[in-house]
Amino acid sequence: MKKVALAKIKDDLSRYLRLAADSEIVITRHGRAAGVLIGFATEEDWFEYRLEHHPGFLERIARAREAIRRNKGVRLEEVKD
Repeated sequence: MKKVALAKIKDDLSRYLRLAADSEIVITRHGRAAGVLIGFATEEDWFEYRLEHHPGFLERIARAREAIRRNKGVRLEEVKD
């Protein structure tokens, strides 16, 4: 993970956005972390990021895991094609 000052990011955002596709870039302000720049190499990467951070999806996963813990759910390994 690379750290870059906000002033540098503002001067060359396109370059840093390309670099962020390979590795997150921590944006600093006055030497302190202020944000993170995340780039996506493909549309699939963007879709996966949105899915992984979607509150409804995360809630559904949590409910499914809880059901499995209480022996009320079905594990994927048990699903027949």
